[in-house]
Amino acid sequence: MAKIKKDDLVQILTGKDKGKQGKVLQVLPKRERVLVEGINRAKRHLRAGQFGETEGGIVESEAPIHISNVAVVDPESGKPTRVGYRIEDVDGETQKVRYAKDSGKELS
Repeated sequence: MAKIKKDDLVQILTGKDKGKQGKVLQVLPKRERVLVEGINRAKRHLRAGQFGETEGGIVESEAPIHISNVAVVDPESGKPTRVGYRIEDVDGETQKVRYAKDSGKELS
C-alpha cells in the first residue's frame, strides 16, 4: 500500500524536476508510480485520425514518476516529510489516520 494518495501535495526528490512541488493526479500502485501535475512533462507525436476524430500534432502530458522519487509535503513547514499512521478514536470509532512525521500534523 502506497503512503501517497491522490490530491496529496508532493515534492520531487530526484531527476530533472528536482525540488518542484505538485499535486498527485493519479497513483499507479501495480507499477509503483505516480502522476504529478505539471511534473515530468513528455511530448508525444500523434497521427491525425482517419475521419477527423482526433487532430494530429505534438501533445504534451505528464509521464509517471517512481513513487520513491517523491515525498509528501509537510502542511506546517512546506518541506518534504515521511508519512506515518496512528490509530485515533473519532466519535467512538477507531480510525487509521495519516500524519506528517516531522510536525505530527494530520494529512487529509
